[in-house]
Amino acid sequence: MPRRKRGGDLASSAAKRRKKKESRRNETEEEHEARLQNQRTRMSNLRSTRSEERTANKSTEESRILKDNLTKEAFHYEPTKKYYNHKYVVIGKMNNVCQFCHAKKFSKETPGLCCMNGKIRLPPIEAPPQEFLHYMLGETLESKHFLQNIRSYNSCFQMTSFGATSTNTNRNEFEYVFSIQGQIYHKIGSLLPMSNEDHKFLQVYFIGNEEQEIDQRCTNFNGLRREIIQDVQRILHKYNQLIYIFKTTLDRMISDDYKIVIRADKRPRGEHERRFNAPQVDEVAIVVVDNENTSRDIIVHRRRKGLQRIAETHRSYDALQYPLIFLHGEDGYHFNIKQIHPETGIETNKKVTSKEFYAYRLMIRDNETYNHILNTRRLFQQFLVDMYAKIEAERMLYIRLNQKKLRTEEYIHLRDAIMNDGNIDDIGTMVILPSSYIGSPRHMHEYTQDAMTYVRKYGRPDLFITFTCNSSWPEIKEQLKYGQTSIDRHDIIARVFRQKQIRFIEVITKYHIFGTVISWMYTIEWQKRGLPHSHNLIWLHDKIYPTDIDKIIRAEFPDPQKDP
Repeated sequence: MPRRKRGGDLASSAAKRRKKKESRRNETEEEHEARLQNQRTRMSNLRSTRSEERTANKSTEESRILKDNLTKEAFHYEPTKKYYNHKYVVIGKMNNVCQFCHAKKFSKETPGLCCMNGKIRLPPIEAPPQEFLHYMLGETLESKHFLQNIRSYNSCFQMTSFGATSTNTNRNEFEYVFSIQGQIYHKIGSLLPMSNEDHKFLQVYFIGNEEQEIDQRCTNFNGLRREIIQDVQRILHKYNQLIYIFKTTLDRMISDDYKIVIRADKRPRGEHERRFNAPQVDEVAIVVVDNENTSRDIIVHRRRKGLQRIAETHRSYDALQYPLIFLHGEDGYHFNIKQIHPETGIETNKKVTSKEFYAYRLMIRDNETYNHILNTRRLFQQFLVDMYAKIEAERMLYIRLNQKKLRTEEYIHLRDAIMNDGNIDDIGTMVILPSSYIGSPRHMHEYTQDAMTYVRKYGRPDLFITFTCNSSWPEIKEQLKYGQTSIDRHDIIARVFRQKQIRFIEVITKYHIFGTVISWMYTIEWQKRGLPHSHNLIWLHDKIYPTDIDKIIRAEFPDPQKDP
């Protein structure tokens, strides 16, 4: 109970009130206005403090409600609720470390994504020379220019030509995106040009004069800085092993009948990995074409007209095309890389696939201070596209060589359709793609039949939701270094979007944010600027009525104050 005031206290309070009235009666107009302003400020601060306390209490209560239940929460949307911080929505940080290869992963990523649970162990890529690293940091104007034009500088020094059915770099729209359509191929010419031709690609390295070599590169590629070309040229001549081999063997070629053979796979111990052959007669280099897969060696003539196509599975395929990524000429993927036993470290009979090889190379690891592949900006985009095309080519090669194991002779109806509807101009070696090959006609047809089955059994879908990727997600920005933007790291974008998509489907199907779900399906597409998005079809047990539409769909710009 409040303490009862005594008589003396009442008299003192009355005297204070009389004194305050007298003081206010005698104050000037300026003093009166100042007093009112102080009073307004004091009340405003008090109201603000109380509002913050109420907001904090409300947020705590809402957080408690969200943690307990999400059932049909979509029909009771509140702008003040921080849904993006909910434990069912957050994908967490990339802080799960593989015990075998020390790769950093998200909590929901598969254990074998990086090294197949210890079955793959590759030697680390040698760090670039110290004199080259200052170009990769993006701290000076010269470094920024180099990184902005790194694809052009790589083309200036590449030893093989890059070709594709169709390419698009999307220079004028949104962010820089490198994309191709059709088949990728690398070709290599002779060490020396014909008498009436200019030096190109690999031939530029053998001009013999540094200044003339720089002049030829500046002539072949406009807009590049001469001093940078000079520095990079000296670095490659000093450190790149492939260039060293070509230069030393060229001196031993006394006529144009000689050639260099770079073996496609590692040679057995005790033999040279790259051997120089001097044939007695001029032999025609075997070009790898669609119907011939017997030879994958690179055969480089001293002087010869024409180009040879390099097999995707040759171990020097990467280093010849990307000298600014593999400055030392390191070996890439080849067929003789074996898996190991995780406990004993002994090689097994199983081979490492190209997908597993490059998945290992693209991982972020705690024990790696600098992964040069991940820091090559726009050149990294081209490298990713090129290596994915290599992975697809290896899959196609396996399917073509293992038609009997896939029991394609039992596809009776498919064979009948080919025989009845086939075009005589398309006759050749018939290869049937199984439905397990993603993107094949039978794979897409199988998915279409699944979708039609859902519609026939459950009717039309209740929700069609498009889930888009945001390049400003904090999970993406946390992994960027050395002045990178999100568009420089499509590997991180793909991994983060995958985790977000998994959580998005879980919130709908497991935690019933729209109610109980009876079936669902989605497909992923890519925007012009290279960011993925998914189209999701949801079938609900309890149908959504027209009166509930406005609760889950808003066709308006949100108020930044009420719905931040």
